[in-house]
Amino acid sequence: MTGSEVPPAFRLAYVPGVTPTKWVRIWNERLPDTPLTLVGVPAAEAAGLLRDGGADAGFVRLPIDRTDLSAIPLYTETTVVVVPKDHVATAVEEMTAEDLAEEIVLHPLDDTLGWERPPGRPAFERPATTADAVELVAAGVGLLVVPQSLARLHHRKDLTYRPLAGAPESRIALSWPEEKTTDLVEEFIGIVRGRTVNSTRGRAPAPPQPKAGRTGRKSGTPGSPAAGKSSRNGSGGAGGAKNPKGGARNPKGGAGNAKSGAKRGKPRRRP
Repeated sequence: MTGSEVPPAFRLAYVPGVTPTKWVRIWNERLPDTPLTLVGVPAAEAAGLLRDGGADAGFVRLPIDRTDLSAIPLYTETTVVVVPKDHVATAVEEMTAEDLAEEIVLHPLDDTLGWERPPGRPAFERPATTADAVELVAAGVGLLVVPQSLARLHHRKDLTYRPLAGAPESRIALSWPEEKTTDLVEEFIGIVRGRTVNSTRGRAPAPPQPKAGRTGRKSGTPGSPAAGKSSRNGSGGAGGAKNPKGGARNPKGGAGNAKSGAKRGKPRRRP
């Protein structure tokens, strides 16, 4: 890479409540030469940001307008009620819509749960943001129903929350422009889906390595069957060398026969 070249970068958008720390850490470990830039965006503006090229991919809240966008649902959040710590609702582990019937429930303009009207009594005016609604809860004006991640994001020491049964839930998804599914986008999709660094998905498989062939054993090689056979043959040849020695006895035996035959052939004297 020359000094004039700029390394590629990956821009990741995320809506309030989403914590992308884990995935960013894995990205930095696997692609240390490709910087990742985080782009915070309100939930209502996330889809438009991706379409306009403001980010390569992003964590969004469903539902969104899926025109020209791909999305992979990741998880569903628990819906909770944010209440003051001294509120009577802290005596229970879970609340229902009936528990909110006499309560003022704030409905911010950036609500992410998608319902037209939350349970309970409406406030005279809708807060502009969830952050503003949290301040009103702390002031004792009313209660607030939000996804659990937003309750944690706007945590205050004087507030707490309880799960709300039967309420709409918010789903988090990874989204990106369909026509811009680049190699870096595929890499990030793999990280979010938990693929390991050795995964072959999207990559050409490595060619198989040739197996080492067995070296043929040559006759005469020490320790080889041929060598043992050759040795035995040599031993047999040595054993065969005894035959001349054994055969050498035959002439001696033959000599004895000649001597014996000479005695038999001597004339006898007549009396």
